[in-house]
Amino acid sequence: MAGTMRMTTAQAIVKFLDNQYVSMDGIETKFVEGFFTIFGHGIAVGLGEALDSEPGQLRVMQGRNEQGMCHVAIAFAKQNQRRKIIACASSVGPGAANMVTACATATVNNIPLLVFPADTFASRQPDPVLQQLEQSSSLAVSTNDAFKPVCKYWDRVSRPEMVMTALINAMRVLTDPAETGACCIALPQDVEGESYDYPEYFFAKRVHRITRPAAVEEELEDAAQVIAQARKPLVIVGGGVRYSDAGEEVEQFCQEFGIPFGETQAGKSACVSSHPYCLGGIGVTGTYASNVIGRDADVVISIGSRMSDFTTSSKHLFQNGNVKFVSINNCRFHAYKMDAVKAVGDAKATVKALGDKLRKMGYHSAYTTEIQEAKKVWDEEMERLSGIAYTGEDFEPMIKARDPRTIPEFVKLTEGKITQTAALAAIRRTIDENAIIITAGGSLPSCMQRMWTTDKRGGYHAEYGYSCMGYEIAATLGVKFAEPEAEVYCVVGDSSFQMLHSEIMTIMQEKQKVNILVFDNCGFGCINNLEMNHGIGSLATEFRYTDGKKPTGDLIPVSYAKVAEGYGLKSYTCKTIEELEAALEDAKTQTTACLFDLKVLPKTMTDGYESWWNVGIATTSEKASVREACEGVLKGRSESRAY
Repeated sequence: MAGTMRMTTAQAIVKFLDNQYVSMDGIETKFVEGFFTIFGHGIAVGLGEALDSEPGQLRVMQGRNEQGMCHVAIAFAKQNQRRKIIACASSVGPGAANMVTACATATVNNIPLLVFPADTFASRQPDPVLQQLEQSSSLAVSTNDAFKPVCKYWDRVSRPEMVMTALINAMRVLTDPAETGACCIALPQDVEGESYDYPEYFFAKRVHRITRPAAVEEELEDAAQVIAQARKPLVIVGGGVRYSDAGEEVEQFCQEFGIPFGETQAGKSACVSSHPYCLGGIGVTGTYASNVIGRDADVVISIGSRMSDFTTSSKHLFQNGNVKFVSINNCRFHAYKMDAVKAVGDAKATVKALGDKLRKMGYHSAYTTEIQEAKKVWDEEMERLSGIAYTGEDFEPMIKARDPRTIPEFVKLTEGKITQTAALAAIRRTIDENAIIITAGGSLPSCMQRMWTTDKRGGYHAEYGYSCMGYEIAATLGVKFAEPEAEVYCVVGDSSFQMLHSEIMTIMQEKQKVNILVFDNCGFGCINNLEMNHGIGSLATEFRYTDGKKPTGDLIPVSYAKVAEGYGLKSYTCKTIEELEAALEDAKTQTTACLFDLKVLPKTMTDGYESWWNVGIATTSEKASVREACEGVLKGRSESRAY
């Protein structure tokens, strides 16, 4: 008969998580780094007691906002190639609800995230307990039911013994490359502290093996037959290439068979930017080189990509009437997209097996000078973008649709004369080649996917699957935890900064040197572009004082440098490229976190490059400008694939 250990539910959770490992390619890694938590009454004396009395090797970290601390955990797991996680725990009610957005972010991006929101009492004796959401239709419903649609696994532990199967199933999902995402285990407050005689074998060391299954022979043969007929194939490098460590394999595949590749936001930096067949970002925020090659491609080989609307330009990018799709993905759901010929398996193993077949067929693409010509055009455009400078009142920015007041008013108010594209070029040439850059929602990832280059694998860290504004600052801490020796930078718009910068305090508490570059252009720049390019005026997307009905008054100045000083960061205010470069150099000598307040001219981001994006525009409007824009949208829809 197996021995038992009497402990509370919360103590069992901590002990179990402290002994979970993953193994991939023979390398064993401790899976759970620790807990991020904001203690409220729902967990302070339950899970809190367990983490205080017997935390084992688990770190305990204090968050400031539940969504923010989960973003730290997501970035940590992503930068660790999904082989390490930080569990997150919150109190009941609003604390729990704050984690819902982060769980959706993790699930959309296929990143493992384990959350433990406190729940109402299983006994219901004190109902309604403080912060309890009550539904008259069912007393079993709580705030935590909101996690169900955004998680890959959801459970509620209403008895102590239930935690065993709940945790084992959470580990099953968290360590499955095809199904990973957010896992939620709701903890009723009374059950957290209840005791049970757990079998000792529940706490034995568990090693979860992440394997590399190649696609089956029939699927490999189907894919090879399609590619063998291609004259102008194109590879799309998705996040699956990164998490499979398949970058070198993909580079060799493309080199041998003469196939160029474009990168998704998640896939960027899986392969080195300097590779002769690398075309850079693809799709709505892609380069000219990727999109012009993609337009004429006769076979598109998607590797580890969800084929989102940004990657495919809302299924408008691939204009060859006979184009075929091949999808290599470890998730059958994603592999089915675009009516693709499917090869379901690990990216590295499947690309290698597919290469063996194509080699036996003697395959090579029929490209001659198209790749080099497209790259040359883009290199020249990169040079132009890097040198765009403010020239005074005659300055014409990249984006023409704008309120005529905005740029003169911005310059007068802030004295800022930095253009966004020149700023990104200056950052790239000033910081170390092996530094890690982080970006998320807004216009910055659009520019970054086009303009950023790196040969450091994993050197580009973007959250764009959910395009979650406010991810960036928390992510700098998660990435720094994952790679403590690396210099870590995030670029964040002023709108994203205002949405969520609470984890700056956690950065200071953890004594981490990170670099936060705030691009202040007084508003939601990319959405202002979207509405104005579609015939709508500048409505509630610039930071302006209200006239009582709409925010249409003067621009509102903000000093983000002073905000940073309040937290104790080293801060810099940069109004010119020269000031930015000097600040970046000085920051290299600092030992504390740094924040750069960049006064960046509105409308100076990148745009276009053979891309199109489907939006839900009004099909009836009194405004001629909207009707004209609607005609363009309807034309684009008519030219796009239906599914």
